[in-house]
Amino acid sequence: MKKFRKVLDGLTTSSPGGTIGSPSCGSAAGTPTAAPTPREIDVQETLTSDNFQLCKTVRHGFPYQPTALAFDPVQKILAIGSRSGGVRILGRPGVDCFCQHESGAAVLHLQFLINEGALVTACADDTLHLWNLRQRRPAVLHSLKFNRERITFCHLPFQSKWLYVGTERGNTHIVNIESFILSGYVIMWNKAIELSTKTHPGPVVHLSDSPKDEGKLLIGFEAGTIVQWDLRAKKADFRIYYDEAIHSVSWHHEGKQFMCSHSDGSLTLWNPRNTTKPFQVTFPHGKIQKDGRKESCKPILKVEYKTSRSSEPFIIFSGGLSYDKAGRRPALTIMHGKAITVLEMGYPIVEFMVLCETPYNNEVQEPYTVVVLLEKDLIVVDLTQSSFPVFENPYPMDIHESPVTCTAYFADCPPDIIPILYSIGAKHKKTGYSHKEWPVGGGTWTLGSHTYPEIIITGHADGSIKFWDASAFTLQMLYKLKTSKVFEKPKAGEGRSAEMVEEDPFAVQMVSWCPQSRIFCVVGISAHIILYRFSKYDANTQIVSLEVRLQCESEDVITPSENENYPCFSEQGSHSPQPHHQHPVSPGSRTPEGAKDRGPCLKVKERVVRVPPGYQSDLVIQLLWVDGEPPQQITSLDINSAYGLLAFGNCNGLAVVDYLQKTVILCMSTVDLYGATDPYQRLTRSPRRNRQSTSGLTELNDNQQSVDMERSKSPTSGNAHTQTHLARYSRENSFSRSRSSSVSSIDRDTKEAITTLQFGESYGRKSDVLPTPCLWVGTSLGMVLLIPLSIPTDHEERMEEAVTVGPSGAVQMLKGSILRFAFLDCMGALIQSPYEVWRDLNAPEDPDRPRRRKLVHFSPSSSQDANGDGHLAVVCSERQAKVFLMPSQACLFVHNITESSFVLRADVVSVCNSVCLACFCANGHVMTLSLPSLRPLMDVNYLPLTDMRIARTFCFTNGGQALYLSSPTEIQRITYSQEMCDNLQEMLGELFTPIETPEAQNRGFLKGFFGGNAHAFDREELFGEAAAGKASRSLAQHIPGQGGVEGMKMAAGGAVGELARARIALDERGQRLGELEERTALMMTSAESFSKHAHELMLKCKDKKWYQF
Repeated sequence: MKKFRKVLDGLTTSSPGGTIGSPSCGSAAGTPTAAPTPREIDVQETLTSDNFQLCKTVRHGFPYQPTALAFDPVQKILAIGSRSGGVRILGRPGVDCFCQHESGAAVLHLQFLINEGALVTACADDTLHLWNLRQRRPAVLHSLKFNRERITFCHLPFQSKWLYVGTERGNTHIVNIESFILSGYVIMWNKAIELSTKTHPGPVVHLSDSPKDEGKLLIGFEAGTIVQWDLRAKKADFRIYYDEAIHSVSWHHEGKQFMCSHSDGSLTLWNPRNTTKPFQVTFPHGKIQKDGRKESCKPILKVEYKTSRSSEPFIIFSGGLSYDKAGRRPALTIMHGKAITVLEMGYPIVEFMVLCETPYNNEVQEPYTVVVLLEKDLIVVDLTQSSFPVFENPYPMDIHESPVTCTAYFADCPPDIIPILYSIGAKHKKTGYSHKEWPVGGGTWTLGSHTYPEIIITGHADGSIKFWDASAFTLQMLYKLKTSKVFEKPKAGEGRSAEMVEEDPFAVQMVSWCPQSRIFCVVGISAHIILYRFSKYDANTQIVSLEVRLQCESEDVITPSENENYPCFSEQGSHSPQPHHQHPVSPGSRTPEGAKDRGPCLKVKERVVRVPPGYQSDLVIQLLWVDGEPPQQITSLDINSAYGLLAFGNCNGLAVVDYLQKTVILCMSTVDLYGATDPYQRLTRSPRRNRQSTSGLTELNDNQQSVDMERSKSPTSGNAHTQTHLARYSRENSFSRSRSSSVSSIDRDTKEAITTLQFGESYGRKSDVLPTPCLWVGTSLGMVLLIPLSIPTDHEERMEEAVTVGPSGAVQMLKGSILRFAFLDCMGALIQSPYEVWRDLNAPEDPDRPRRRKLVHFSPSSSQDANGDGHLAVVCSERQAKVFLMPSQACLFVHNITESSFVLRADVVSVCNSVCLACFCANGHVMTLSLPSLRPLMDVNYLPLTDMRIARTFCFTNGGQALYLSSPTEIQRITYSQEMCDNLQEMLGELFTPIETPEAQNRGFLKGFFGGNAHAFDREELFGEAAAGKASRSLAQHIPGQGGVEGMKMAAGGAVGELARARIALDERGQRLGELEERTALMMTSAESFSKHAHELMLKCKDKKWYQF
């Protein structure tokens, strides 16, 4: 706990010019006009660096670029590998674990140790890994790196500790799962095939033990060779040479036949007793043409041959369709008896698995489900019903249904909002799903004690909005909103939208949501804003549309006199605009010859539309084209339900809309907002006359960092957790631009963008005695402006009288674009923005209780005593943060956040019953600063920024949480709270639960006697070191894994250091023990040799007398 005391002079309301700076800021100019009255700010800061620790919590969404699939039939958990080296392990809803290989190599194969709580992964760098799943955060126990061969296939028999590994050279190696060491037993390709064969059989594409005899290993080679290898006799039982390439093999459970899939789209059925030719060849999708030849078909990449007691066997395969139809969708075919069902998929099939009732391969399989892994989806098909319905997926696998363009994260929401959104969204859910229980039901998960309502909002490229319940580390979709329904469908190649954006004209750029009033605002890529109100009733509504001309190009203004008629400036005095300010932006004010250039990008529906319960559009605001130029994208937005106002800005200026009266009350260029207080002394003139530096520009070079104006058109800043930006449409593609000092950007002074806005109760002028509604404006040049608002308080007056707006001229300056505003009282507590309590405007009228607006205010003066007049304003920019005391505007604290990089996202959040400033920088650093003193509390180099997706979607929220889009299909949540890290184990699900392994069925005396598997097969006897010897050390290298220490990596530095030293000591001890073992072995060999020679000498001399020596 640290205590700060600042004695400030000149803070009386009668001294508008008095600003006394803090030591960290230097002294400020200005002399008080009255005797100073000392005021004491007493802030008890409770946050320390011990309250912060950064770690990943959970990942949501579909695994990006999936490559492999595995299922544990006893534990009932599913694993999905990806091209980036990630593994997602899924169980019942709530059991969702993400593991990442440090190498980042693609996962090629996955094999569960069934009911053992372990998983084997084979990666593209030819390394095998053994993962321990008996802990909430799995870790690698062992790794085995193959040096000279590439892994192509893996097979682990049920209840075996010996893993078969096939390689590209055609060899088969055997790995002991317990020690992760290669056995000396190797099946070389040239031993498996006949010596007379002149060609290499190709890589191993299949390995499986015969259901009839575990001592027989079936090896499939890519070129078409199949060998059954007798592991005991170390020779081939039979060899099959087929003229079509093999992709997969599947046994009948009795071991009397097996099926192969081939590259020509055929399926062959073989009898192990007669391997001269297949006894059945079928082309499931190959029709006979008129000339008698079969159609050419695509390869069948995988086939599964599963038996059932009550019906015909299931033959399920992917691929094999004919080439005749172009653009045919990928399909999964289910052959059941004579019925053939083709299930078309929306994406290419990566892998599929048939889930069966028994884990034993020599029992009737009884398939009940097919899990199909697609490139961008996971489909689970119910085989127990003849219509083969799919299961409703309980995991959020459709985040990427349309590309995510922005995110917003809200923690500690009102508790009633989630049930209401769910009840509305449930009415629009799809039907026709299987009614059976979700088959992947493994693991255990309980609602932790540290849970509270959380909501994540995602905006998408097709204009849709999704609300997700993110409570307790889960993610379930609550409600979906389609913003495109507000507009007429644009015809291809016509209209402004076709000229401005080739595709996705409705893409969501940012969102703003007030959970208390349920007001929701969406900013689109076509320079449009839609305001929604929530209602539990459907309604017939006419969509109200406002068109705003927010255009200001100084290049078109030759002389200052022309400025008088410039349309985007206020025609009335800028300090007290009248309601008819709407007239320069209303549709009716257009001139006929300019009508073509001043239309909006999209056309709003003009007819009365029926809207269902949920979010219903109340107002649409569109920026107009001007002089053939499209409107600039909106860069900032804020909405306040208590004031009934909406403010937005772009690189041309600022507009404020009264959404209660549906009028524009302010529309000004950024330059005009300054009035006479413009620190740059800019003149509105042509670029040719403006290239010479003025004294104002020279001063700027000393204290203001340059801003790239291309960046200002689509800044990555946000506002109060609610604004995120669509960077895929931005003109910047990297963060490598120079940020050095320059004044060249001021030559284009009209391109100073409005980067952040914040409504709140504050002091618009230094002379103000009481706080009033204000709008704080931040720009891309680091300028802060205050705009006081005069809002009628009476309900009837508010709906009839105009809101007056007038820039006060108050200006502050920071380095870099302004990203964030927040307000604290003089005790350091966060002041919430006022809001209106939600009321349903479509509810039936109650004459006894007329609907009136109920407002909740958090005035700075109401949260403190008389000795603490005023409040603190926190301002954060790309480079620095400052804390000002209002109303004197004195700078109390300043902190330069970064010099080498810049801040992408900044938010004032509550953590551990206090507040701090959280920042995410372009160099991947996540930082927190105390408030109000701006002491650094945490600085972690977490994530090197590689693309715009992370910058566009990173956002902080209360409770020490944050999220970002880690891939186009996945949301990664992290925490920077030590308390949450400590409780993380409790909140995550358990992957492994102790379950009895099902017993094998009694095969009966006769079946066991004649079945060929009378005696048990002892793999240890064949593959162990005693029988097979040691494998060559150069073939593979054993790497000890992190074990259970993986989850402790983020622990305190001292503990990690001790663990690292202990590990190093352990490794050194193990190395010394290995050397000692070798020396011991040499000594034993020497002793055995000596004993042998002594024994021979004894036998030689046994019968000799003493005198014969």
